[in-house]
Amino acid sequence: MSPQSNESERQESEDVSSSSHCTRQTRVLTLNDEEHHDSILYRLEKGWVLQFRLGASLLGRRVTIYVNHPASTSQDPKEFDRHTYHILQWKTDNHATDATPNTSDGVMSSATDGTAIYAEILLSQAGSFHYYFTHDGSKDLSSNGSGFFLVDPVLRVGVEGQEEQLALDCIQCQTVLSKCLGPFSSWEAKLKVSAESGYNMVHFTPIQKLGGSNSAYSLSDQLGLNPVFSTPEKKVSFDDIEALVVKMKEEWKVLSVCDIVLNHSANESAWLRQHPECTYNLCNSPHLRSAYLLDALLAKLGAEIAAGDWASSGVPPNIHTEEHLAALRTVLHGFCLPKVRIPELRMINVPALVAEFSKLASERVAPAPIESTPGKPEQLKIIQDPKFQRLQSTVDMEQALLLFNVYRSDCFDEESRLRRCTAAFRARLEELNRCAWDEGMSHISSAVENVIAHVRYHFVSGDGPRQACVSEKTPLVPRYFKELPMDPSVITTMQDEERLMYSAQASQIMAHNGWVMNDDPLRNFAAPDSDVYLRRELIAWGDSVKLRYGDKPEDCPYLWQHMREYVEQTARIFHGVRLDNCHSTPIPVAEYLLDAARRIRPDLYVVAELFTNSDQKDNIFVNRLGITSLIREAMSAWDPHELGRLVYRYGGEPVGAFSLSMTRPLMPAIAHALFLDVTHDNPSPVEMRSPYDLLPSAALVASASCASGSNRGYDEIVPHHIHVVNEARQYSEWFDGVQITSSQFVNIHSGIIVAKRALNKLHFELGKSGFNQVYVDQVDPDVVAVTRHCPRTHRSVVLIAHSAFSKDATCMRDASRLAPLRVEGTVDRVILEAAVVHKSSKSGGSRFQHYEAFKKDPSWIGGLCDYEVDIQEDIPLRESKFLKEREGVREGGMTTVDFTQHFQPGSVVAIRVSLYQKVQDSLAKLSSLMNVSGEGAKVLTAVVSRMKLVDLNRALYHCDQEERDEGWGGGAYDIPNFGPMVYCGLQGFISLLSVIRPQNDLGHPMCGNMRDGNWMIDYVWQRLEKDEGTKELAQWLKEAVVPLKDIPRYLVPCYFDALLTFVYRCLLKRSWSLMSRFVQDGSTFVRGLGMGSVQCCGLVKSAPLPPLSPRIFPPLPPKRKVTRKVPSEAEAERKEEEEVEEQACATLSAGLPHFSTGYMRNWGRDTFISLRGLLLLTGRHEDARYHILGYASCLRHGLIPNLLDKGTHARFNCRDAVWWWLYAIRNYVEDVPSGETILQDVVSRIFPTDDSPPIADPDSSSAKEMPLCEVMQEALNVHFQGLKFRERGAGRTIDAHMSDLGFNIEIGVNLETGFVYGGNEHNCGTWMDKMGSSEKAGNRGKPATPRDGSAIELVGLSAAVVQWLSGMNKRGLYPHNGVQRTDDCDGVRTFWTFEDWASKIRDNFEKHFWIGKKDEEFGSTINSKLVNRRCIYKDSVGASQPWADYQLRPNFSVAMAVAPELFDVSHAWKALLIADEVLRGPLGMKTLDPSDWAYRGSYDGANDSDDSSVAHGFNYHQGPEWLWPMGFFLRARLTFAQKSGLLEEGTGDLRLQKTAAAIRSLLAAHFSEVQSSPWRGLPELTNKDGGYCGGSCRTQAWSNACTLEVLYDLKSMESCRHIMLPSPPSHN
Repeated sequence: MSPQSNESERQESEDVSSSSHCTRQTRVLTLNDEEHHDSILYRLEKGWVLQFRLGASLLGRRVTIYVNHPASTSQDPKEFDRHTYHILQWKTDNHATDATPNTSDGVMSSATDGTAIYAEILLSQAGSFHYYFTHDGSKDLSSNGSGFFLVDPVLRVGVEGQEEQLALDCIQCQTVLSKCLGPFSSWEAKLKVSAESGYNMVHFTPIQKLGGSNSAYSLSDQLGLNPVFSTPEKKVSFDDIEALVVKMKEEWKVLSVCDIVLNHSANESAWLRQHPECTYNLCNSPHLRSAYLLDALLAKLGAEIAAGDWASSGVPPNIHTEEHLAALRTVLHGFCLPKVRIPELRMINVPALVAEFSKLASERVAPAPIESTPGKPEQLKIIQDPKFQRLQSTVDMEQALLLFNVYRSDCFDEESRLRRCTAAFRARLEELNRCAWDEGMSHISSAVENVIAHVRYHFVSGDGPRQACVSEKTPLVPRYFKELPMDPSVITTMQDEERLMYSAQASQIMAHNGWVMNDDPLRNFAAPDSDVYLRRELIAWGDSVKLRYGDKPEDCPYLWQHMREYVEQTARIFHGVRLDNCHSTPIPVAEYLLDAARRIRPDLYVVAELFTNSDQKDNIFVNRLGITSLIREAMSAWDPHELGRLVYRYGGEPVGAFSLSMTRPLMPAIAHALFLDVTHDNPSPVEMRSPYDLLPSAALVASASCASGSNRGYDEIVPHHIHVVNEARQYSEWFDGVQITSSQFVNIHSGIIVAKRALNKLHFELGKSGFNQVYVDQVDPDVVAVTRHCPRTHRSVVLIAHSAFSKDATCMRDASRLAPLRVEGTVDRVILEAAVVHKSSKSGGSRFQHYEAFKKDPSWIGGLCDYEVDIQEDIPLRESKFLKEREGVREGGMTTVDFTQHFQPGSVVAIRVSLYQKVQDSLAKLSSLMNVSGEGAKVLTAVVSRMKLVDLNRALYHCDQEERDEGWGGGAYDIPNFGPMVYCGLQGFISLLSVIRPQNDLGHPMCGNMRDGNWMIDYVWQRLEKDEGTKELAQWLKEAVVPLKDIPRYLVPCYFDALLTFVYRCLLKRSWSLMSRFVQDGSTFVRGLGMGSVQCCGLVKSAPLPPLSPRIFPPLPPKRKVTRKVPSEAEAERKEEEEVEEQACATLSAGLPHFSTGYMRNWGRDTFISLRGLLLLTGRHEDARYHILGYASCLRHGLIPNLLDKGTHARFNCRDAVWWWLYAIRNYVEDVPSGETILQDVVSRIFPTDDSPPIADPDSSSAKEMPLCEVMQEALNVHFQGLKFRERGAGRTIDAHMSDLGFNIEIGVNLETGFVYGGNEHNCGTWMDKMGSSEKAGNRGKPATPRDGSAIELVGLSAAVVQWLSGMNKRGLYPHNGVQRTDDCDGVRTFWTFEDWASKIRDNFEKHFWIGKKDEEFGSTINSKLVNRRCIYKDSVGASQPWADYQLRPNFSVAMAVAPELFDVSHAWKALLIADEVLRGPLGMKTLDPSDWAYRGSYDGANDSDDSSVAHGFNYHQGPEWLWPMGFFLRARLTFAQKSGLLEEGTGDLRLQKTAAAIRSLLAAHFSEVQSSPWRGLPELTNKDGGYCGGSCRTQAWSNACTLEVLYDLKSMESCRHIMLPSPPSHN
């Protein structure tokens, strides 16, 4: 799963009662099992709260979270140790008072389900921190999930005590080469250029002593200052540098950052000679010896080529053609390489090893013949000589003897056997050597090609430096190893080189550092497993050697300590560090050194440049090292469009982004960018593009919502690369005057400095003032417009840049080609407009001219003087040279501005835009409405407080069919290019917005529809106007959305979402307030399922409850006024309207959307399976009562309806609904205070007798009323008596598919067993009620699952009911003590007490239903020939198809949950284990054993094949996984876990605890489904293994209800302390 999928899908209900810190920014990170987020970046800020919650895969587990962020805000940051973790303590949501977690040692044993539990930490320290978690008491503390979180440092400028915070997005950084600053006494004058140009951060390259190459990054002494800073008069110290850095911060408000170089040190470093162990040398890294030999060979060849020795072979010193390169390749392969035979360093000496083998073999006893050797021994391999000596590798001789010194049937004497064995061994050695040679030559061939490529670039290619000839200064190839300072006459041959590399002096032969194109940055290219040096894949830096740290300080103590002192010294002076060559820095080294730096400076700013070509790998470095910003460069863009894309990518949100709450999911981020127009490593843009592009590119960089920066020289239009190695001149100094006569000085008018200062000022203002929303528009191929928008004030700044990427583009262009600029609101001011022009343009020359030949000043780094900036700042629009407002064109709040002919390549303009006052007033009204303490919110609260649950059903839900049933022509809102909402109410919109919002997916069709018009806005309130219960809410919304229509369309999605979410939360709070404490105080999961009650229970005109007697106990059913048409007395044809009151009871839909209206809405079975979970446990006792009484009024033939259809058109074709109804009455009596009074409640019978016509009016003279208990007794007596009848209206009018015999109904009680029975093979009277309907496949009229006889769940339900009634009778609460029947033949009466009946069932249950493990365990009732699986309970007894009795289905668990007393405890537990293994799916229970011949796991009601087993969905209950039985299965597991534990282990606690934990974990999938489904409920069924089932209801009443019952049982057991997890393991 995605790393945040669960959290981003959480219902907005999470925010309704926030768990903590409502005034503090809180980010929620959802943990899931085995999710390791090492490459996912989470950015946070100091002072925020990071909250951890459990994802679906961890619910029910005992989870311990460890973090290495300091536990206390008072802890000294200097004491941070990344290897020290502490455990976070678990807390509980404020509303979830039922959840009392056991947080001993931080181990969570969540109450009920774990969704109300969280742990959190207040972020007080900057840096990168790691978390991991374990669960279920992991003994080895192995991580079950982990990740990092990055806390940004807080940067400050100014004098201590009066400091101002410098936000990361406000940084404007300029790079300077420290060596070019010259003597320290002149630094201020040079650095003032940065300050005066508007930069607030200076990046210094290293200030330490440099090596002989004078490269800014080749340090010879990390602890010594560069001596060029000192003068004879003044020796500069690090303290002097620090004092200047402090002054810059306090007086100039400029921070300082310096590079740290960790990977290499200059060849001249004296300390390396004393500590060669700090390098990769030929002694400690002998694997490099073959690479050194090649390197020496190439150096020797290069010297010979330079001397002209190979000219006759076609390789002259001046290599300039491809022919020369071909000749060089021939020389290498044909003359040079064969002489050194480099692969032999990895090969074996065959004769020597053969001799050794022969000797050893002859000394051993000859092996005896054997038939076979067990196992297959490994093949013989070369064991590399650790010193990499020529032909000194070896093999495992013992293994060789085992493999080759073997019995040979083709030899008749020992001598010939030995000879043959030795020959075979020799052959294998020669094969190994051939392979080693081939592998070695493959590396050598690659090396040759890399050499050729290098020489081609440097000497031949037009895009390279085209060096004149091979010489000592420009060698053929760079050396890969530092040469020894020896007399050249000592080493004259390759043999001399080879002897040298095995000598003690080899410790001074050290590998150079460099970088490898497209290499894995996490791999050490100098490690023994790498052949980079041998293959010549390294772009080597010949002035520096690579440092060899190892993995920990103990591996190279001197190096770690030396570099630690260097880094600490740097951190002491500077406010931040730049990690040079970060991608090649060993991560453990950088971690260690940056930890040391942060102990010196806790809010250290860390910046780095990475070349991993992978965001994921970038994130690994950022996470591990705590990198604050990654350097990004505008020069990487190949055209203006790409540069615009980079501006958008590197920061900010889209304009009009959704407003998110202070507590919200922690979303993955990209690394914060320090976006530079050019870095100091790359050529000048003047060379690559044109001088005219410097300003537009810089402007686009400055418009990015991130840190920005540049390189010194860019602003001065230096037309060449200021090279980090070769440059030896000094930077120019700041001059406040106007006239400049020397390259030594620059002023505000030099280059583009004046424009850069204005751009930096604008960038700073935008970052500081919260203009963090970004929109980039490609006006034309060369013109890019960037909008920065402030979501708080809704002011915008629009910057338009006319680029000049190509020198060919620097000419006058026709401005009329540009489309006009249209902005929302009014242009307040032009912030700046500037253009780069040639100086001659002022005297009539062309604006666009190429610069004259540039001549470098020998002492000072100067720029072009040919160009200047024409700039205006802070002017009204009418004074702009570049823009002109169209007069009289202001439509829909838009202002249209045209570009003038002056807006040419090299131009930039920025304008400030504000909305019209009317729009601002509308936005203020909207914000006021959503202020929880404002008047609008108070009015809304009052309105909602008058709403009932049926009103809330209408406001929040109503699927399309329910809405259409209202009769006013409504339906679900249909979004063009997307489709209809799942709900008409607010939940439909919120479900979709909850997916769109976290991603800011403003391109979604829903957002497009909102921007295009007000249809969706008006739909929300207009549909609510139609009903009295929601009319007040409609009026509030109608008024609330008025200002929404006046705001700019790009803001509509944001504000519509905010308004809707505000109302939605209010409605949720009201819904929960009307429910039980179980729901009110419940977890997110409980509350989510509780809302299933509101989803499925509502008023639907076409599906009312039958009218209840007006004489029932109060409260009476609610009523509503309706208008009806009645015939007029005067004119029978004409109809008049009258207003009447009618009963308005909510009814329970079986599921949405398929069972939402009409006769298909109300199913007796579904209603009473769902009643306890959705109505009783949620506290909707009166709704439950009305349902019980309403269905009671329909009793006929001892049954209640299968399909209610208003009661008057009910169908009585199911035999299970009456038992679910009776069991629901038991639940009502037991769960509701004084619930037994319902037994005396009045029922008005629609069918006073079985043959009566329906009586719809309870006040009719023919109406018959009786107490509910008498209706119940009638149902029981009818069953005991037994009844056969034929459905009224039998035929195609009531059932289009049933066969004629299927309309014959039978019910009864088996007098031998007490089991209720019924049905026949032509109908299906239980919940598994699929009737075939395919003529084509031949299954029409055939029930897929008749389940006639005694279905196990009905036996269980009847037992539970009669046992309960026995007790009720004894307590005087039920007037009857049993049932009576009269024999139809002899008139003999039989009377059973309820206790008799219950005993009868108990006595017979096990022997008829249990299928034991062995045949001898079977009783006479078990037919062993039909047994398919053992240790299970049969699905039925007495089926007309005997094999059907023996099918394994989940129905037995219903009987277990309702009547556990029927079961042998040991048998029950075994059966549950089998079902867990065989039937349990991710969400539901398989409805048939997969090993059964009839199993078909995937349902498709549209299947029109000729396969009778699946056609028209015939397999509805033949394998697909239904959710409601899962609830009973889990409840049965809880019950029998305790019972079987007590029986088998002496204590039920341990098994019960384990079972409860497993159930919580299993329910995680259900929680995830509730949170992620747009229906916000649990589906009817899934296909095989939890697969999506298209024909399923997406939210089903009984699925929600039965799952809620499981959570209730868990809570009840916890309340009784039956479930208490043991103490967690100790974690040392």
